[in-house]
Amino acid sequence: MTFNSEAVIGPCLDALNKMAPHVKPIVVDNASSDRTLERVRERAHVELITNPDNRGFAAAVNQGISACDADFLLLLNPDAYLLTGVDSLIEASQQYGLAAGKLVDLNGEPQAGFTIRRLPTPAALIFELFGINRFWPSNPVNRRYRYEDRDLNQKGPVEQPAGAFLMTRRDVWATLHGFDESFHPVWFEDVDFCKRALDLKYRIEYVPTVQATHQGAHSVGKIPEGCRALYWCVSLTKYAAKHFHSAGYRAVCLAVVLSSFPRMVARMIQDRSLQSVATYRKIVRFAGLCLFSFGRSAARGSRIS
Repeated sequence: MTFNSEAVIGPCLDALNKMAPHVKPIVVDNASSDRTLERVRERAHVELITNPDNRGFAAAVNQGISACDADFLLLLNPDAYLLTGVDSLIEASQQYGLAAGKLVDLNGEPQAGFTIRRLPTPAALIFELFGINRFWPSNPVNRRYRYEDRDLNQKGPVEQPAGAFLMTRRDVWATLHGFDESFHPVWFEDVDFCKRALDLKYRIEYVPTVQATHQGAHSVGKIPEGCRALYWCVSLTKYAAKHFHSAGYRAVCLAVVLSSFPRMVARMIQDRSLQSVATYRKIVRFAGLCLFSFGRSAARGSRIS
């Protein structure tokens, strides 16, 4: 999926063609306004699907998969550049259902804490909301969540690899009905997908010998700061509604509400304006509705723009 990816999509496709020439690239563009489409069309071997508006990450991925007839499906962000072939991912996916390689930064260092994680618990998300993991990254909740007890050179099963570099068998994708498009426009759709796969007893194999350089935050970095906070909190709450027990879900909702106030103040100080007030008012209203509703439909079904 691309969205204003002019600077990165060319090198991504070139690396894919060099390292995995047997992989047929399909690019789904969510209404880019830069020269992304031109960069893709320069490469004749690529199938391009263009959307007139931004359908969101999950919908665009589902759209691309629907246009593909391959038995093994590789999700690769436009700011990820293959450094190796992907045959080992295909073998692992064939055996277990899903597989992921190692993401490294521009200096070749593993993206620890991102390339693989455990599935989030209520505590992990609450720590994220209050910024505890940022200011105290060595806390035990964060260490477990970000697999800091795991050697990133060790292959084996993992819970939640990054959706930026993930392979799955087509039958697994079909059984899970792809990404849940209610995670709109972005965040937690890949976490939810991995959770549902594990619930059905599929295994997600981490294959660190397969590697890609990952720039990181390419598309989401283009989302205005206020919208990023809103989208992240809403998707986080949706995930909690879908997968946590009642007490954990409501604890996350309460944490969204309570953490919004210090985050709003910090944003106001940083921006020296009151523009963030409207954003955090929406977040508090949404999370408050989810907290005090008797069901979870408020979180699962609604969208905020």
